[in-house]
Amino acid sequence: MKIFCSGIGGIGLSAYAALQQHAGHDVFGSDRSDSTLLDDLRQQGIQISLNQDGSAIPTGCDLFVHSEAIPTDAPERKLAKERGIRSITYFEGLGELSQGYRVIAVCGTHGKSSTTAMAARVLVDAGLDPTIVVGTKVPDLGGKNWRKGESNLFLLEACEYRRDFRFIDPSIVLMLNVDGDHFDAFSSVADYQHAFVEFLRRLPEDGLVITHGGDADCLRVAREADRPMDDADELPVPALAVPGEHMRQNARLVMALARELDIPDDAALASLQAFRGTWRRMEIKGEGPKESLIVDDYAHHPKEIRASLSGLREAYPSKRMICVFQPHTHERTRTFYKEFLEAFGDADIVVIPDIFNARSDIETEMVDVTTFIADLAAASGKRVENGQGMEATEKLLRDSLIEPGDLVVCMGAGTITKLADNLVRTNP
Repeated sequence: MKIFCSGIGGIGLSAYAALQQHAGHDVFGSDRSDSTLLDDLRQQGIQISLNQDGSAIPTGCDLFVHSEAIPTDAPERKLAKERGIRSITYFEGLGELSQGYRVIAVCGTHGKSSTTAMAARVLVDAGLDPTIVVGTKVPDLGGKNWRKGESNLFLLEACEYRRDFRFIDPSIVLMLNVDGDHFDAFSSVADYQHAFVEFLRRLPEDGLVITHGGDADCLRVAREADRPMDDADELPVPALAVPGEHMRQNARLVMALARELDIPDDAALASLQAFRGTWRRMEIKGEGPKESLIVDDYAHHPKEIRASLSGLREAYPSKRMICVFQPHTHERTRTFYKEFLEAFGDADIVVIPDIFNARSDIETEMVDVTTFIADLAAASGKRVENGQGMEATEKLLRDSLIEPGDLVVCMGAGTITKLADNLVRTNP
């Protein structure tokens, strides 16, 4: 079968493409910019174009799979429709790919990728040989975001955005939290949480949801779904090499999963203690200007910011911390405005370079960056700087903000990761 993946550089679709190529299909793809993920796909023999005008779709294409970031009027989607090529989203494709497996799905507002990566380490170490799709690059998987196993287990990250996890048929669900997010797709927190109820109801009658019984929202959602529940909060909190209480709580869920799969506690704990984190999750990038330490982090929700900064403060209690935060979408910034103002307690200095407009086709109400910075400074009592764009932010950091020995955290889900790379790569 010939499969074309539009937006193949996405963290999910790239894993799907790799697994389909591994299965013997002829996979092609396109994206708007190059990346290390695309380099990995090319090494597997996948042909990739950086031109998305439709010319890369092969003759005789059987299946067109697209990232949800590709709009309906994009040339490739229009051409696929004109040719009558069966077209599905990545999440539909993931659902089809995982059919016939015993699926372990990790869901929640925050922490999905880290928890999936932890579970991957435990399952692989135990010899259970799972197939894996995870939303980040994982050192324990050779720096990849996927793994092809030979058993009937399929461990995957299930995303709630636009109720996309409705395409997954899980046997076991790890539900981390249901705090609320993506209010461009959900009308309220209640609507958001009901999506999780609907997802858990996709479990068979003898399926299992593993969650935190001490989280009132998780407990209510699990009970409303009316599926068997395992309370991970009844287990001890494991000690880990990676910092942060949120990581330890995620590991509790993995310990509960290990028990369900008959993995001995001591073996699971040893695997978790050997876990060293993932790409863009409190990731130490290296030394920056003036012997500073540069960290790259994906946090983009107020609770994630709190958790990451708290974990880094735990690991580096004596360092002055500069947090360079790029808000991800005007919609999220507007919806959680008050919560963002209260999220940077562990930072000493905050820099806002810009707001990443990830969904320009649906953003309608813009947040004024200058006002946001002033409100953040007033609410937090912190020094908050307007970076005035990414290039100017880097210059500000190098010329006047960074002092010897500082911890510089580049945080957000947008282009901020490039700043972390630049600070390390061009360190004099």
